[in-house]
Amino acid sequence: MLKTAIEMDRAAMILRLLGDKTRLTMVKILDSHDCCVCEFVEIFKVSQPSISQHLRKLKDVGLVKEERRGQWIFYSVNKSNEYYPFVSQILSQLPDQDDKLNELEKQGTRITCC
Repeated sequence: MLKTAIEMDRAAMILRLLGDKTRLTMVKILDSHDCCVCEFVEIFKVSQPSISQHLRKLKDVGLVKEERRGQWIFYSVNKSNEYYPFVSQILSQLPDQDDKLNELEKQGTRITCC
């Protein structure tokens, strides 16, 4: 097996994780933008605990990392994660999600926590 290949059970686990549309969209956004929970609350129109649960699942496998900035925590894709090459191939097939962040900026709700 090639060193860059991913085991079948690991691939299935990642695909199950990304099989949720909200998590898949979050990862696509986080691949190119750092975001905080409050931005995802605005984008998906769901509760903060729901967003935090999605992020926790992504963090548990190391796909997403967090960085504290003052009292706020920002999330981004962990591009050094062993699964990132696999996930990156999936993300490259998906439409850009910048419109969601642009809409937040137009509404003045981008990074409302800061």
